[in-house]
Order: sequence, then structure tokens, then C-alpha cells
Amino acid sequence: MIKQVNSTLAIGLAAITAFSSCTTKESNTPKKPNIIYILADDLGYGELGCYGQKHIETPNIDQLAKNGMIFTQHYSGSPVCAPSRCVLLTGKHSGHSYVRGNDEWGSRGNVWSYKAMIADSTLEGQRPLPNDTKTIGRLLQQVGYKTGIVGKWGLGAPNTEGRPTKQGFDFFCGYNCQRQAHTYYPIHLYKNDHRIYLNNDTIAPNTKLDKGADPLKEESYAKYNLNDYSPDIMFDELMNFVDENKENPFYLYWATPIPHAPIQAPQKWVDYYTKKFGDEKPYVGNKGYFPHRYPHAGYAAMISYLDDQVGLLVKKLKDLGIYDNTLIVFTSDNGPTYNGGTDSPWFNSGGPFNEEYGWGKGFLHEGGIRVPMIASWPGKIAPGSKTEHISAFWDVLPTLCEVAGASTPQDVDGISYLPTLLNKKQKEHEALYWEFPSYNGQQAIRMGKWKAIRKNIFKGNMTLELYNLETDIREENNVAESHPDIVKKMEQILSESRTSPSIDRFKIKQLGD
Repeated sequence: MIKQVNSTLAIGLAAITAFSSCTTKESNTPKKPNIIYILADDLGYGELGCYGQKHIETPNIDQLAKNGMIFTQHYSGSPVCAPSRCVLLTGKHSGHSYVRGNDEWGSRGNVWSYKAMIADSTLEGQRPLPNDTKTIGRLLQQVGYKTGIVGKWGLGAPNTEGRPTKQGFDFFCGYNCQRQAHTYYPIHLYKNDHRIYLNNDTIAPNTKLDKGADPLKEESYAKYNLNDYSPDIMFDELMNFVDENKENPFYLYWATPIPHAPIQAPQKWVDYYTKKFGDEKPYVGNKGYFPHRYPHAGYAAMISYLDDQVGLLVKKLKDLGIYDNTLIVFTSDNGPTYNGGTDSPWFNSGGPFNEEYGWGKGFLHEGGIRVPMIASWPGKIAPGSKTEHISAFWDVLPTLCEVAGASTPQDVDGISYLPTLLNKKQKEHEALYWEFPSYNGQQAIRMGKWKAIRKNIFKGNMTLELYNLETDIREENNVAESHPDIVKKMEQILSESRTSPSIDRFKIKQLGD
């Protein structure tokens, strides 16, 4: 049984826009479109059927693509969780954003102890966004939207100004802290500003098999599957949010933790893929997170479970009569990971890109930052369409502001891709810029067909690698020596695209910070 604390939820008023022909019951005034932004966690470019996946079945997400538009050149804000989400919510790329890397705010104490966090909420969460941050949620609230986030936050600890309810969201249910999302059977989640306790025992992340346990026996893994599966709890709250706001324009940011490790999935899906894949070598936990008897089956099960939920959400929208007035976007926060038994090479998780360690999550190569992106909006987006428009997470804020009729702040780095969605003339970026003060320090630029990347900055390397993505999608042939003019232009863009971060942890002294 779940103990719920503070379950209030406000109901908003409908407002006017020119983007929808759906009308309110009280008048013939057009109603603003609902917006649902679905952010998967560590889902690779190649892990959906509509992007070429062969092992994992995703019929509902594939149907979104058939009904809408596939983006082939869409990029995340960063190659890891928190900075990518900061870029998403603020419209500022990682050369200007406040959060530029994962920051667990370790000065508070033993933040990595799962049990300590349970006992002391001041150890939960990540470094908070400033109180005056202009987020998508805040901007849409100003034009009459009810806003909700369900899933993983990671941008401000409880009791700080960075928590969701202080950053433009009327409703929140999920993990405040991304470290606690390292188990799908947590002791608690958050609903708005208060904990809700789940019927789970304390199994701390990274707990290994019991001593002497047989790794080939399923019962050896029983302790990792408890009672209340957090994605079930969060999805119920998500559906309630849709129900309670069906008469209002709403913005729902569904930041599901799936398929981020650990591998934990409903048994019916694990059984399905165990039958499909056959027996396999168990994952015993040597690369972090929890062990799993059937790691390939378990990982695929997580993604198909999420796909099931997407199908249920679409059905709900149709049953409520609001599907035709809803823009749905599906994407991922960064590329596929290399740990926790996920085995990205076996799944070809990166699709056409390299996905092994050094190429996927944590790195600014294509496999780490190019992500799947699907947009569906009946009557607005042409079914079965595809675009090669080069876009990134910092374009989301201006896009959603334009959809909602909100004003876009002047200091954002993004360009609205609404024209692309509506098959109209689209303004293009001269270049896209990333920096990442982790994994030895990195910078990257995408300019047309060219991709430049600088790695190992912390080790003193300032040399740019240059790749022609039209002929070398896997970034395996560095052509910097053959194109000194392009390299010089890239170096100029690098120097002009960033400001020194305000947080010491994110400073890169080799770049003058």
C-alpha cells in the first residue's frame, strides 16, 4: 500500500491559440494544443523499430512515427543525464547553461549512500537550478498551461529552489534524485514536495549476489524484484494528470527513467524475451548496478514495457477525445550506456554509430548525443514524414513556446523547429555546440556535414579531430589535416560559443576558466 502525502493538483483554464481547431465546450474559441514530451533515459538511436532495431519490439512508438515525423539528425543537450535535461528545459546549450555536468553536490555529506539518503532528505538530489531560471514549464504556465513532470528530475534537491514545483511545474511525481533512480524498487518517490513511501525493502543500488548464490538459478536474483515497481506508480500518476486536465491545455514532461540501468523489468516481458532470445550468460554485476539472470531479455523487456505505456497513453488521449489536439514528442536524453549489463553492441543500440565505451553515453561522438526523435500531431504533422533538419535539445524551448503561443526569451540558443513540423520554411543553425567537463573534458561542433570534436582536454590536448558525416557517419576517419580552413573556422566557433560557468565543478581551465 502506498502512503500518499499532499496529493493536491490544480485545474487550469483553457486559453486561445491559432494552432488547433479543437474547441471548448463553452464556446467556439479554439483551444491551445496539449503538449506531451516523452524523454527516455539512455535510449540509443538504434533501439526503436522505426530506427532499425531488430531485437526489441516497439510497435506503439513505431506507430507514433507512422502517424508523424521522424527526425534523423536530432541531438541531445549533453551525453549524460542532468546537463542534457538542463539544456532541454532552458533552451541554452552547454556552453551557456547553468548545469554542464552531473553534480551530485557531494559537499553535503555521504550523498552516495542509499540508506543515508533515505534517513536524511538533505542528502538527496543534485545541485539546484537557480530560482529565476526561465524553464519551459514557467513559460507555458504564463499562457494558461497546467504543467506536470512525471519521472526523473535531477536538477535540484528537495527543499531547494531547484525542485520541480519551484521551476514551473504544477505537479511532480517521481525521482527527485537521479542516484535513487538506480533502483526501480525504491523506498520512496516524491509527489509534489513530499515523499510517498512504497512497499519495498531496502536493496541498495549495486548490491551484488549473495555469497555462494548460483548465478545460473533465477531464484538467486529474487531480492532485486520487490513489490512496487516505480514506473507503474509514476504511470498511474501520469494518467491521472491527463484525466484531471483534459479540459485544460496541459504540458506533460514524461521523463521516464527507462531504460537506464539497472536492468529491472516486469516478469511477463522478461519471460517473453527469454523465450525469444533463448538462454544467455547471466550478468553478475561486475559493471555496476544489479545483476540479472537474463540481461538481454531484461533490457529488451524494459523498452517494450515503456512502449506498452506509450500505447496506453495514446489510447487514453483518444478515449478522452483530445488526441487530435495533442502534440507528442518522443526522444532520449543521450546515447546508449556501456555498463550495468546492457550490452549495447549486441543490440546495435547506436544504430549506424559506434556505441562502445568511448563512443556512446558520456562522449560527444554521434553515438553519445545523436538521439531518436519522433513528433506526432494529427492534422498538423504529415503522417509517415521524415526530416534531416539538424536540431538539438536547446531548440525544444522555442519550439514549444511557439506551439503554445508563449514568448521565447531573447537569450536562448535554440531555434524553433515548428516550421519543420508543419512543412514550412525552416531557419537553420550555422553550427551546434557542446562542451562536457567530464570523461577527461570534451568539446564538439556540428556544422553542416562537418563534425569537430576535441577530447582529453584535461590532459592538455587541444587538437581538433574533424569528420565528414556524409561519408564517415561512424567518425573513424579524421580529416583535419586535409581541411585546415574548416578546422580554423571550427576553432573560431569554439572560442565564441561559450561563457565561463558559474559553478567551479564545470570549469575547464584549459579553456581559460
